[in-house]
Amino acid sequence: MTDPSYDPGDQPMPSRRSGGFRRPRGGIPLRAVAPNAVTALALCSGLSGVRFAIGHDFERAVAMIMVAGVLDGIDGRIARLLHGESRFGAELDSLSDAISFGVAPALILYLWSLSAFPRFGWMAALVLAVFCALRLARFNALIDEKEQPHKSAGFLTGVPAPAGAGLALLPLMLSLWVDAPFLSSPYFVAPWAIFIALLMVSSIATFSWKSLRLRRNIRFEALALVVLLGAALITLPWPTLSLVASLYLLLIPFSIVSYERVKRLRAAGAGPREPGPTPSV
Repeated sequence: MTDPSYDPGDQPMPSRRSGGFRRPRGGIPLRAVAPNAVTALALCSGLSGVRFAIGHDFERAVAMIMVAGVLDGIDGRIARLLHGESRFGAELDSLSDAISFGVAPALILYLWSLSAFPRFGWMAALVLAVFCALRLARFNALIDEKEQPHKSAGFLTGVPAPAGAGLALLPLMLSLWVDAPFLSSPYFVAPWAIFIALLMVSSIATFSWKSLRLRRNIRFEALALVVLLGAALITLPWPTLSLVASLYLLLIPFSIVSYERVKRLRAAGAGPREPGPTPSV
């Protein structure tokens, strides 16, 4: 994503005040090819999700969006590791996010459920896709703002695009796990998609995993938890993904309360000035 303060894991956007990155005379530097290739693969994965949805293979469709989210989470780290940040990469990443986490999930939901209620269903799909694009546009407009309270406090503004795509697809993932007809009803899916779209463009504070600090005495336990999560994803993907998405949604009220506490501390002159106020676990 183009903004670590909104969507963690994206390629960093160069500052316009500093003049940005100048394009070398020979074209894109070789060190920028790898992160841009990963971003392009994320875009291919998101679009492939639409292709599978057209064929009514919704398991693979959701899996492609999840793969796009993983690729989107590592392209920025590869760029920073190789010092391959570029304006081209930032713009490509923004476009990839809008398609993979806005357009593709909206079309998948429409082909799965919303097409049974064409007018209102298509409106809900449009809202999800367009609001995702608006979220990214908002970041691009605020990229040079020095005062970003959420970012400086270690929080994100609204639900990041990859998480928003996962939450929007939660009814579909649940339907792949349990047999509940209401989950595929457009009367449920359409309001749900609009609700998630509003969360993406909202100004609420959400936790950033980048600000998470682990205590030294539980780092081994955290590693074991990651292994268990990976095993669960392999053996029981839909229950695991559904539970992870539900847990993230349930944490949003706690993130709002946590940010309000940080604001009160800052107002009293005792608040942290650097990112990372998220409680350690």
